[in-house]
Amino acid sequence: MVCCLTLNARSQQSNTFVPSEHGLIKSDREDGRFISSRRVLQAMLKHTEPKYAFKPTFSPAEFKKWQTGLRQAMKDIMFHPNIKNQPVPKLLKSEPRKGYTIEKWEFYPLPECVSTFLVMIPDNLQKKVPGVICIPGSGGTKECLAGEPPIEPKFASNYHSDKIDMGLSYVNMGLIAVIVDHAAAGEAADLEKYTLGTSFHYDGTARYLLELGWSYLGYDSFLHAQVIKWMKQDQRINKERLIVSGFSLGTESLMVLASIDPSIYAFVYNDFLCNTLERTIVMTEPDKNGIRPFPNTIRHLIPNFWNNFNFPDIVAAIAPRPLILTEGGLDRDLNLVRQAYELAGHPENLEIHHYPKFSDPRSRINLNTLPEGINRDQYYDLVNVDRTSHYFKAVTIIPWLKKLLQRDSQ
Repeated sequence: MVCCLTLNARSQQSNTFVPSEHGLIKSDREDGRFISSRRVLQAMLKHTEPKYAFKPTFSPAEFKKWQTGLRQAMKDIMFHPNIKNQPVPKLLKSEPRKGYTIEKWEFYPLPECVSTFLVMIPDNLQKKVPGVICIPGSGGTKECLAGEPPIEPKFASNYHSDKIDMGLSYVNMGLIAVIVDHAAAGEAADLEKYTLGTSFHYDGTARYLLELGWSYLGYDSFLHAQVIKWMKQDQRINKERLIVSGFSLGTESLMVLASIDPSIYAFVYNDFLCNTLERTIVMTEPDKNGIRPFPNTIRHLIPNFWNNFNFPDIVAAIAPRPLILTEGGLDRDLNLVRQAYELAGHPENLEIHHYPKFSDPRSRINLNTLPEGINRDQYYDLVNVDRTSHYFKAVTIIPWLKKLLQRDSQ
C-alpha cells in the first residue's frame, strides 16, 4: 500500500504542469513542422513580413511611394463607407465655463447611428485657432477629458486631474478642443451604466463588426474621421492646424487618421510605441490552464493588418508632419521613426519622451530582438513600460505644442 502511494505521488509530480516550462514554442521534429495548430500559427506569424514595413534605406522617392502605398492599404482594410445625404451635425447645447464655452453636438455618421462630441471654445476668440480632436483611452469618456462631471454615476472618474482632462489642457492654452468617445464607450456604451461602469464591454461590438466584414478600429476611426470633417468646415477652427491627440487606445484611431488624411497638421501619441506582431510572437507563456495569451482583446483585431504593417511603420509614415511620442518604448522602434523623419528632411518635427522612470538612457533595456516564451509582465519590463505612469503627459505635450505653433505661425 505504501509502495502504491509513493508511485502515485511520483506520477503526480511528473505530470505537474508548470507554465513557465512551456513558454518557448519549438518543434521536436527534424523537418521543423508542428502538429499543434497553435504552434503552426506561431510559425506562420514568425514568417509574416509586412508589405509596407519601413526601410531606412529608402531613397526620398521610394519613401514617398511607400507612404502612398501604406495610405491606400490602410484605407482598404479600414473599410470606411461613403455615406451620403445624412443630416448635418446639430448643436444640442452651449454652456459658459470659466474662460471658455462648452458645446455638445450630435452627428449622423450612418443611417442607423447618432453620435456625439463636445467642443470647448476659448473666450474672446479674435481669429481662427488650431483645433485638437481628443481621443481617450479604453476606460475614458469625452466628459472626463473635458473636465466635466460624468453623464452616468458609474462613469465617475477623477476628471479634475491634468493627467486625465486632455481637452481642458488644450482649451486653457487657447486651442479649440473637440472631444469624442470611442465606439461602445461613454454615451455609446450599452448597459455598462447599470453594471460595469467604465469597464466597457468592447468585445461584443467588435465581434459583430467582424461578422459584418468590418472591424472595431475601422468603425471607431470612421466615427472620428466624420468629426474631423466637421472640424474642417467649422469657421472658428483653422483647418490648416488640425491636431490629433490620442491617449492609449486613442493612439490606434490616431494612426488610422494620420494614414488616410495627409492634411492633418500634427499628432500627440500618448502611449509607448509597440511592435504588435513581435509582441504576439514572444508573449507565449501559458496560464495555469495551458492557454497561451493573446496580447490584446478582439477590439484590436483587424484582418490583414500584420500582412501590411506594424505600429512603428505607421508612425514612421507620419513624417515629416509634427509628432510627439510621450511614453517611449524600445529605442530600436523609436529609432525607425527618427530615421523616417531624417529621410523626410525634418528631424526637428519629431520629439520623443520616455516614461520618467526610463528617461535616463542607462535605465532602459536596449534590445534588437526580444526573447520568445515570455509573459505579459516580462514583456512590459523588456520594452521599458512603467504601467503605473500611464496617463496624459500634459507636462511635456503642452510646452511642445506651444513651441511648435509659435514656430509655424511666423
